[in-house]
Amino acid sequence: MARPGVYTRAANGIDRRRERARRVVIANRILGHFALTISDWQGTKYLLSTRTGKTEIIDDLGHLWPAAERLAGRPIDPLDSVLITRIKAESRG
Repeated sequence: MARPGVYTRAANGIDRRRERARRVVIANRILGHFALTISDWQGTKYLLSTRTGKTEIIDDLGHLWPAAERLAGRPIDPLDSVLITRIKAESRG
């Protein structure tokens, strides 16, 4: 039985692409605070980029944060309470 938010190869392709796009939007809300962006690359990989054009291809979102730290040149904690508070404030804004 399928679980909400869990997409397998057998799942509906449209739903899988929609969920992938939603995850990119969420990741970009966090990454923007570190001058980084992520984009979907042909539905198979992701492109992580800096504002200066440095780019790294990552296989899946499990590899996102270590790659983001390498490109940003500093630690990134997406669960940092100050960052979460700032993102929530922007959402209300």
